[in-house]
Amino acid sequence: MIVLSGADLVMPGGVQPESTVVLEGERIADVRTGTTRDARALDVRGHFVLPGFIDVHVHGLEGIDTLDGEAAVAAIAGRLTKYGVTAFCPTTVACAPAALRQVLTSVAALRASPVAKGMARVLPAHLESNFINPDYRGAQPIECLRLPGALGAPGPTGATGATAFEARDVLAEIDAAGADVGIVTLAPELEGALELIRHLVGRGRRVSLGHSGATLEQSRAAIDAGARHATHLFNRMPPLDHREPGLAGAVLTSDEVAAEVICDGVHVHRDMVRMAIAAKGPRRVMAITDGVSAAGLPDGATASLGGRTIRVMKSAAYLEDGTRAGSVATMDRVFRFLVKDAGLSMSDAARLCASTPASELALPDTGTIAKGAVADLVVLDRNLNVTHTYVGGRLAWSVRP
Repeated sequence: MIVLSGADLVMPGGVQPESTVVLEGERIADVRTGTTRDARALDVRGHFVLPGFIDVHVHGLEGIDTLDGEAAVAAIAGRLTKYGVTAFCPTTVACAPAALRQVLTSVAALRASPVAKGMARVLPAHLESNFINPDYRGAQPIECLRLPGALGAPGPTGATGATAFEARDVLAEIDAAGADVGIVTLAPELEGALELIRHLVGRGRRVSLGHSGATLEQSRAAIDAGARHATHLFNRMPPLDHREPGLAGAVLTSDEVAAEVICDGVHVHRDMVRMAIAAKGPRRVMAITDGVSAAGLPDGATASLGGRTIRVMKSAAYLEDGTRAGSVATMDRVFRFLVKDAGLSMSDAARLCASTPASELALPDTGTIAKGAVADLVVLDRNLNVTHTYVGGRLAWSVRP
């Protein structure tokens, strides 16, 4: 049994001051106001307790990318807890089928085993897939992109080695992985994309719209086909325009779609973050890091993304040609940005960082502080720095060794 005594609890309706949370096994056994004299209690007065952060879009951190080999996903899981993350979707850039298979094999093994001490939960993978628009690829490798309408056709002329594969080879890996693939990002304007959306949705995948130049009409057709997620809203899609709202407009005006937003203060202006939340409500927006392997590294440090070198500069990561290549944010930083810069309440920030992702990913009894809920929690000090992280009722990380 673990007893957390005296903290302010961040609840859906507001902050509940000086309260006690009792963890027993993997669940929350009790939530009550006031402190306790229990000798076993950890005195966390002057701190906040909130649901553990869930990052649905993270490629890596501290020098490790999900595509770095069979041990990469586990290594990332072991490092995320210091940032308050209790669950995450390992995220890949477009890659060859063999590399994708290796990641998904790791995800399957980690999901099938009990959560190891000190590690965040590994959720089904998020694939920023091969089926995106080359004009909006950002840091995605163009040599790995394929057209959904060419699922039976060969790859690009001249493709050799690891890039000599067909679109159908990628889909075969996704289908073979079953429930270990959770989210697939694609561009709905590509030839054959609507049929691919129906195929993926019919097999239980969550289709996300992104890396796309889709019009409003093309985007709505994809939503009608079953897409329910948007990948890093505003980034790698046309700017929101009052005459052609495009993909961003379709996402903002659709109650059926939940939107990711990179909340690092670099990729999206704080007022655009506020606008997205005002349009969709906190229940339909998920704060993400889009963190790459350079996250957690100092300015000037280098790492890799899908095998290509990236460098930390000006609070983001960049390829050698200057293309922005994801975020260097961590979820604790995201939470602080939402509260201190974007001006959200603690409750709304916790909803974006935990409750909404849990709801969208259908994680039962997760992302909330309530009796009987899963005991995935993070403790923050008054400056909103992580001091303790609990995964399944066990201490996974503490600022004190």
